[in-house]
Amino acid sequence: MTHAFPVYRGSMQYRCLGCEAVYSIEELHYTCPECGGVFLLEDTSFERLTETPGEMWRDVFDARAAAKRASIRGIFRFYELMAPVLEEEDVVYLGEGSTPVIEANDALAQRIGRRFAFKNDGQNPSASFKDRGMACAFSYLKRLVRENDWDQVLTVCASTGDTSAAAALYAAYVGAPLTSVVILPQGKVTPQQLAQPLGSGATVLEVPGVFDDCMKVVEHLAEHYRVALLNSKNAWRILGQESYAFEVAQWHDWKVGDLAVFVPIGNAGNITAIMSGFLKMHKLGIINDLPRFVGVQSHHADPVYRYYKEKDPTARKYEPVAVTPSVAQAAMIGNPVSFPRVKHFADQVVAIGGDDKFAVVQVSEQEIIESMLLANRHGHIADTQGGECLAGLQKAIEAGVVGEDEFAVLDATAHALKFIGFQEMYFENSFPAEYGITPKKDLSNAPRLLIDPSRKDALAPQDYYLEAATAAAELLGLEAKID
Repeated sequence: MTHAFPVYRGSMQYRCLGCEAVYSIEELHYTCPECGGVFLLEDTSFERLTETPGEMWRDVFDARAAAKRASIRGIFRFYELMAPVLEEEDVVYLGEGSTPVIEANDALAQRIGRRFAFKNDGQNPSASFKDRGMACAFSYLKRLVRENDWDQVLTVCASTGDTSAAAALYAAYVGAPLTSVVILPQGKVTPQQLAQPLGSGATVLEVPGVFDDCMKVVEHLAEHYRVALLNSKNAWRILGQESYAFEVAQWHDWKVGDLAVFVPIGNAGNITAIMSGFLKMHKLGIINDLPRFVGVQSHHADPVYRYYKEKDPTARKYEPVAVTPSVAQAAMIGNPVSFPRVKHFADQVVAIGGDDKFAVVQVSEQEIIESMLLANRHGHIADTQGGECLAGLQKAIEAGVVGEDEFAVLDATAHALKFIGFQEMYFENSFPAEYGITPKKDLSNAPRLLIDPSRKDALAPQDYYLEAATAAAELLGLEAKID
C-alpha cells in the first residue's frame, strides 16, 4: 500500500570521501577518524531499488503526496531514497517539505529575460530549508536514543541563523533526552534569527568573529566530548536536504532536462544534497535527464567560484578565502565544509551530462540585495539568498550559461522576514561601508505621514478622518467621484 509506511530497509554506512574508509551508522560520525575527510552516507543495498522501474517509483511517490499519514507526508515520502533504516516511530515531522514552486509573473520574467520560479523553502516550519536536514538528523537521533537507551544527548551547531533556528525547534519538539546548544557569531545574526533559538529554549552562545570561527569551536566539542553535531558535516542532514531535488522533479512531472537549478553555496551542503538527489533519481530511471546545476557565491566569500573559474580541471586548486560582510549571511563562509562533496557530485554530473551541466557564478552584494527587492516587488517572499540566486540567474544569462528555452528554479532558502533588517538598511541608506552597497532611490520605500498627530486631538473625530482622507486623496492624485 502506497499510503503505508515503507517496508524496504536498506543497509547504510558512512564512507569517507578522502580515504574511502567505511564506518557503521551505529555511532555518531562527522569526519573520518583516519584522515579527517567528510562522509557520505550510502545505502549498500541501493542496487535493489533498481529492480523497480522508474515509472513505478514515480507512481509511488505521487500517491504518497496525497497521504495523510504524518510519517510519509513530508520529506519521508521519498523514504527509500534517503534514510531507509528508520522505523516509523523514529520519524520526526513538523510540516517540513512540500514547499511551493512559485513562477515569476510575466513582468518579472520579461525583465529578467527567462521564465523562472522560486521554490519557497522559507515556508518550512522554522522558515528555512534547514528543516529538511534537521527532520532527517533528528529522526536518526531518535533511533540512536531508542536503541541505546541514552538518557542525555546534547545537540550543538554553529550557525549564521537558520541552522540554529531549525536545530532548536526540532530539539524542543523531540524533547528529552535531547537538548540544544547553538553557537553564533556575535552581532552577525539578524534579530529575527536570534529570536528563534531563544524562543525555542536553546542555550545560545556567542563567539566574536564569523561563522568559520564558530565552526572551529563546534568541531572541537564534537571531537572531544559526547555531543551530537548538527551542522552540514552531519551527513544525515545532507540526506534530508536531498528531498528538495525530489520535490522539484515531482513538481515538474519528473521531466527535468530543460531545468536550470540555482542554489546559493554557503557551506555547500544544499548544493551537495540537490545534486546527490537528482543523481539518485537518474540512476533509478525516475528521471531520464539531469538538469543544469548553477551554484552562486557572493564576491565577499567565493572559494568555490574561484576553484571552478579555472576551466582546466587539472589546474584547479581549492583555497579557503577570508570573508567580508554579506547580506546573504549564510554565504559568509570562506571554507565550506562540504566542498569535497560538491566536487564529488559535480564530477558525476559532468560525466553524465557534459561540462556545461555544472557551473558556479559570482555576484556582488549590490546585486544580491537589489535582486531580492526586485523579486519581492513582484510578489515573492525571497530572502537574501533567494536574491543571490536571482542575481546568479542574471549573471548566467549574461555569460550564456543557461539556454533560452530553459526554465530556472531558484532556491529561496528562507523567508524574507528573517532578513528584513537588510531591507531596512537599504531603504534608510545605513549599510556599513564594508558591504559596498549604494542604495538606489527607485528601489527605496518608506512610510509617509498623512496628518500631524496633534491634529487628532485638535479635531472632532469626523473632521480628523476627513482631513486624513483628503490628504491621502491629494497624495495619491485621486479624482473625486461625479454624482
